[in-house]
Amino acid sequence: MNSCATFDLTDLPQDCIAAIISFTSPRDACRLSLVSTTLKSVSESDAVWESFLPSEYQASLPLFICCPSKKQLYLSLAENPLLIDGGRKSLQFERGSGKKIYMLAARDLSIVWGDTPTYWRWISMPESRFEEVAELINVCWFEIRGKIAISMLSSMTHYKAYLVFKPTTGVYGFDFQPAEVSFGVVGTEGCKKTVYLDDDRGVSQRYQIVPRRIGLFARSRLFGFQTSVPTTAATDDDQYPKVRADAWLEIELGEFVNDGCTDGELEMSVLEVKGGHWKGGLIVQGIEIRPNI
Repeated sequence: MNSCATFDLTDLPQDCIAAIISFTSPRDACRLSLVSTTLKSVSESDAVWESFLPSEYQASLPLFICCPSKKQLYLSLAENPLLIDGGRKSLQFERGSGKKIYMLAARDLSIVWGDTPTYWRWISMPESRFEEVAELINVCWFEIRGKIAISMLSSMTHYKAYLVFKPTTGVYGFDFQPAEVSFGVVGTEGCKKTVYLDDDRGVSQRYQIVPRRIGLFARSRLFGFQTSVPTTAATDDDQYPKVRADAWLEIELGEFVNDGCTDGELEMSVLEVKGGHWKGGLIVQGIEIRPNI
């Protein structure tokens, strides 16, 4: 008569158990800690949680000296973005999976006319994670591009990119023409689509509301232009900005699946160069690249 052998993970040496758990995810480690006292001790050890931390955090280790364990350090980084690359990028984790989330600051982006005070100006805002944000004053040619090395991203992960911005009370010009956005490997077509940076347009499209914020049209009415008002409902909510938990707006630029390749760069772009009219009143914090969990 044959008997089925059983295997108990807790029979292994604790360093072996830690090595096994380190190949899972933070979410799995937390689940295993509920199984037994032995697994709880190993699952919450520094040896396990060190494996979930990227090398980038070590440069700013003094900022987290108050964290009594690597698990608490990880949880702190999941909640609080870490500024890297001289403050031009931020790094954060998706809490459950440990996947990396990056935001490129406006100063890390290529903004056409960005250093011309007539068109853009650089200001500080307490609600921004970066020292400076870019405020659009008045441009006809609106072009923003950013790049990031694929090797910086988590492998085997589906990523999406988002422009993170806010309108000012005097925003104008973005209701006339949709912006063209893209996200993909440099040198390829990538993912392209059109979006609207006018958050009021998204509301009126979805609910077929004709009246809109007066301030948005102050300049166009001043010069006698007639504003086009949509009358049909939208079918794709990804075309319009959404409010983030931090009260900024974001608009999706595209998606990319990192299948483990570490070569090359990804490029993101936001363009409105075809309408030929003037635009203003946006504050750009940056571009975020995060896992589509």
